[in-house]
Amino acid sequence: MNHAIVNKLPETALRTSDFYYDLPEDRIAQHPLEPRDSSRMMVLDRITGGVEHKRFYDVINYLQPNDVLVINDSKVIPARLYGHVEGREDALIELLLLRQRDLDTWETLVKPGKRARVGMKLVFGDGILHAEVTDIVEEGNRIIRFSYDRERYTNLYEILHQIGLMPLPPYITERLQDKDRYQTVYAREEGSAAAPTAGLHFTPELLERIRAKGVAIVPVMLHVGLGTFRPVKEDKITDHVMHTEFFSVPEESARIINERKAAGGRLICVGTTSCRTIESVADENGHIPAMQGDTGIFIYPGYRFKAVDALITNFHLPESTLLMLVSAFYEKDKIMQAYRIAVEEKYRFFSFGDAMFIQ
Repeated sequence: MNHAIVNKLPETALRTSDFYYDLPEDRIAQHPLEPRDSSRMMVLDRITGGVEHKRFYDVINYLQPNDVLVINDSKVIPARLYGHVEGREDALIELLLLRQRDLDTWETLVKPGKRARVGMKLVFGDGILHAEVTDIVEEGNRIIRFSYDRERYTNLYEILHQIGLMPLPPYITERLQDKDRYQTVYAREEGSAAAPTAGLHFTPELLERIRAKGVAIVPVMLHVGLGTFRPVKEDKITDHVMHTEFFSVPEESARIINERKAAGGRLICVGTTSCRTIESVADENGHIPAMQGDTGIFIYPGYRFKAVDALITNFHLPESTLLMLVSAFYEKDKIMQAYRIAVEEKYRFFSFGDAMFIQ
């Protein structure tokens, strides 16, 4: 079944500024650690209020044999393109693919945006990829239709892997030496404009050890858009509108989740994207159906979680919807205090940073 899901927003007096914290610039991780699971992990216990400082490979000690770990297996595409206006090689254009509309049509972010008028033709990769601006949508994003030699290339993804660059967030200023480090080891289905970063901490060996303990690991898919990571501009958080993202919950994943939950196991989401997917489809009893569609669910304090029992996540930007989601999962004041502790303890923040396990 295909669904479009936008949640009914709970009332709140909270303001965007309530989710601000001061972060020294040197706390922003510029590169990933090796190995992946050597990053630090802050463990928050919602029952006792306890705070522990561990390494990510210790996560296995907090998992029980009947738990189910839900991962997002979406794969980041080399979504950043550099080219020029057709017939004007000095008129440079930067394109960031945000969301696929159909086979060769994408919603994109264009720089400089004012130059990209409807009907404008663009050229990328020394002419192997052509594009035309066909429409202007919300926030000035452009709809772009791509064209290429279909006898030479099977699809657009082949060309992106040849000429595109990984769309690292703007706060990462160092060059990424290995583009696979901005992918999870289980990434499978191409379509994300940003990585589901909580999953970056897992190694194949750690996943095998977790399975050997009896924990089920099941995939869902949510193609991550950049709107998820943008700071909220509105003063009242209820005035913020989430961008929709495509998700899918396979039948086998839904079956295993429901069986484990019925047997008393915990549903542990790896990342806010997995969490938003699960909470988008869960019914009032926490039952998970197989489903696919678009979700614009916005989770902030006051939201009642229907299915998720524990959450693995990174440390998020101030005033972001991701920080609001985490603050909804635990008490907001406890989360903001944990962030202050993380700054004092010199944790690494954001996409390539350290992890938090909230149980």
